[in-house]
Formats: sequence, structure tokens, C-alpha cells
Amino acid sequence: MENRINGLHHITAIAGNAKRNFDFYTRVMGLKMIKKTVNFDDPNTYHFYYGNGTGEPGTVLTFFPWGDGIPQGRRGTRQATEIGYAVPEGSLEFWQKRFEDNNVTYNKVAEKFGEQYLTFLDPDGLKFELIVPKKADTRTPFETSEVTAKHATLGFHSVTITSNNIEATAKVLTDIFGYRLLEQHVNRYRFVTDAVEQAAIVDLVEVPGEGVGHVSKGSVHHVAFRVSDDNILMEFRKKVMNAGLQITEKIDRNYFYSLYFREPGGVLFEIASDNPGFTVDESLEELGLNLKLPAQYEKYRDSIEKTLPKLD
Repeated sequence: MENRINGLHHITAIAGNAKRNFDFYTRVMGLKMIKKTVNFDDPNTYHFYYGNGTGEPGTVLTFFPWGDGIPQGRRGTRQATEIGYAVPEGSLEFWQKRFEDNNVTYNKVAEKFGEQYLTFLDPDGLKFELIVPKKADTRTPFETSEVTAKHATLGFHSVTITSNNIEATAKVLTDIFGYRLLEQHVNRYRFVTDAVEQAAIVDLVEVPGEGVGHVSKGSVHHVAFRVSDDNILMEFRKKVMNAGLQITEKIDRNYFYSLYFREPGGVLFEIASDNPGFTVDESLEELGLNLKLPAQYEKYRDSIEKTLPKLD
């Protein structure tokens, strides 16, 4: 965990209805709400963070639920198109039945790179894969009464990026982030980092003739990569700039420090630090129970709480 990109930190997507999103991820998927806060740029919109019990980087899926009225996104190029979760061996049958019982759209189990996976869509059409990794994932999952450790998601396995031409994106992964090409099947190229054991895979899919996707409801907004602290974060800022790409200044997101840049294939990348972490403003036991507001919005708490949709 030295001066390297330590795999995925979090993935952020766009949802429609906030309560529907909350119910699906906490009940159907059995994830823990680890932080209930608001969008820094739009305090009348929630920012939900789901993860394992401790909010460990590499398990954190976040959403901006922008409401029912927003247009549907469309999968295509210049997009992160699939989010892969690692699950225990023998759990896919449980998930198929659970998806049937809860009217979740899913495909039959398939295999790629020697790993079984089950594809499904969330209520807004965001595409996921539950993947049984070749090497057992040792992370500790969050458990609920309905989704126990025997079946629960363990955190990210991978993310898939679709592109008309993968060359420039691959160069960012290898030359800046320290990934390497592990294997290829037809038009899918699997890149990995050996800096960490889990949340270490990025798949690039090359489809020269496919149209550009539209990022909206049911789409990934950005993919965040992980570094140990904000000093290393700034080292990567120099690397990105030296590669001729534009990148933001360091931004304080309360729970991590961030840099953002658009990789040449069109996907918004973030580099995020482990520090200070999700327990900076509430204890581990209280994670996700209370609405946490950035300091600049605290004085508007009453009006913000009235505006935000009710979740219970």
C-alpha cells in the first residue's frame, strides 16, 4: 500500500427515486448504508454511500438520486458500463432466487476468464455482475437477516469500461496507474494491479462501431481509484499532468481527498485517498444512521431536511 494506486476506492452512479434506491441496496442487496449525506454541489439532493460494515475502500458504491423526472441513461462507449461485485463460491443460486422473488431483471449464469458471473440490473437499469473470483475473496461482508455472509457481496471485483478504441485508456492504466494487461478474450482486455488483492481489476471492452452512451439515471457517473493518503494523491496529480491531461486541484470530500480528470476514452476518473475515512464525523456503530452535512450547509439543515425525500 505504498505510493501506488491500490485498486478501486469507490464507484459513483446516478439514480432516480431515492427511497427506491435505498430500499433496493439495503434490503435486496444487503449492503450497509455507511454515509447519508448530500451532494456538495446540490445540497437538496442526497449522496448515499453503501458498503461493507466499515466502509472499507473497494466496497463503496455511491449514488446521487436525482429524482424520478430525470431521463434514462443509455449504455454505450465513453462509459463505465458494468460494476462487478465479488461473491462467495456457491452463492449465485441464492442470488438468482432472490432476484426472482424481488422482480429484479437478471441473466442466466455465464463465464468469462474462468470465473462464473450473474448479470443483473438495479431498478434504474444500472448493470452489475456478481462474480465468483478464481481466488477466494477474504474480505468481511456486511450481513443482514436475509443476506448472510454465506452469500453476501464482498466488495468490488472489477469495473468495465467500454470504448471505441481502448489504446489511450489502457495507457493511463499502465503508464500512470501501474496496471498491467493480464489477459484478453475477443474484444475484452483485463487489466490488473498487484498493489492489492481485491478490487484490483479494470476490464476494457473495445467496440469500434458502437455509439456514445448517455450518462444519466442508471449510469455510472465516475470511477474512483484508491491511494493511501493525500500526499500520494498529489504525486499522482503530477503524473496525470505530465501525461498532458487536465486534472482538478485537490478537493476535500470530508471522508477522502479527491482529484478528478477525464481519461482520453471519455470516462470521468477520480483518485481518492483513504484518509480521513468515514468515521471522521460519526462512530463505526452509527455509520449511515444520521444525515451528515458538509459544514457549509449545516446552517440550512432544517430546510434541507424538509426538502430531501423521506426514506422510511
